[in-house]
Amino acid sequence: MQFPMRQLKGKDFPKLLREIPDKPSLLYIRGELPSPDLKYLCVVGSRACSIYGKRMTQKLIAGLASYPVAIISGLALGIDSEAHKAALDVGLPTVAVLPSSADDASLYPASHVPLAQRILAAGGALVSEYKAPFKPATYSFPARNRIMSGMSVATLIIEAGEKSGTLITARLALDYNREVLAVPHELGRETGAGVNRLLREGATLVRGGADILQALGLKEKDIPEQIPLPTDLTKDEARVLHALTEALVRDELIERAELSAQEANVALSSLLIRGLITERLGKIERA
Repeated sequence: MQFPMRQLKGKDFPKLLREIPDKPSLLYIRGELPSPDLKYLCVVGSRACSIYGKRMTQKLIAGLASYPVAIISGLALGIDSEAHKAALDVGLPTVAVLPSSADDASLYPASHVPLAQRILAAGGALVSEYKAPFKPATYSFPARNRIMSGMSVATLIIEAGEKSGTLITARLALDYNREVLAVPHELGRETGAGVNRLLREGATLVRGGADILQALGLKEKDIPEQIPLPTDLTKDEARVLHALTEALVRDELIERAELSAQEANVALSSLLIRGLITERLGKIERA
C-alpha cells in the first residue's frame, strides 16, 4: 500500500505545536495524524537501551492502551523504536517525527523502514519538516526533537545518559511549559545517569501508568480494561498469551494453551524476541 507525501501548513498543525515560538513553517507528512481529541505523549530515551528500559517502555505504554492517548517518538534506535512498537502492539496511534525526510529512501535509520511501514499501515504517520530527499544532518536531530515535544502534552524520558540527546527533548519540553516525566533508573548505570538527574532537578517521577495519566489530565479507570493483544499475532501466539493469566512453568503453559511442544516452542520464541513475554526463575509471564 502506498502512502503519498503531502504538505501540512501551520493552520493544520496539532494545536500545541502551533503554540511554540520556533514552530516549523511547513511539515511533510505521510499517513494520518491521530485525532486532536487524543492526548499526545512524547516518549524518548537512550539509543543503547537496556533490557530494563525496554521492559519499562512496553509496560508503561501497555498500561495506556484503553485511554485516549497517542504516542509520539523519533523512530531512532533504542527506546524510540520500542515506544512505537509497544504502541502498535496494543493498538495505540503512534507518530514518528523524523530527522530526515519522510520518503523511504531517505528515512533514518534505514533499518527502521519496516517499522515505519508498520506505523503507516496501522493508521499512524511519519512527519518531517524536510522536503524529500533529505538525509539527516547534525542540526536536524535537535530540530526534530522540538517538534516532538512541541506537539505533546508531556514528554516521558525512559533512560538517558548524562550526554544523551534525549535531554535536549526534555529541556525543550520545559521551555514550552510542558511536563517532563522520568522513569527512575538503577544508580551507577550510565544509561540512567541523565534521567536520574532530571528527577533530582524536578521532573515528575513515574512509577506506573497512573502517574502518566495524571500528567495527561486523564482519570484512571476504577476497573482497568484488559490490555488488548497485538493485532499481528499468529493463532498459536495468541493462545499462549491468553493462557498466561499468571506466571507458569513451560510444561503447564503448553498444557493450558493446548498446543504441541513444537507449536508452543515456536510461539514462545517469537513472543520472547518481541518482548511480549519474559522468562524468570523457570517461569514464563507476560512482560
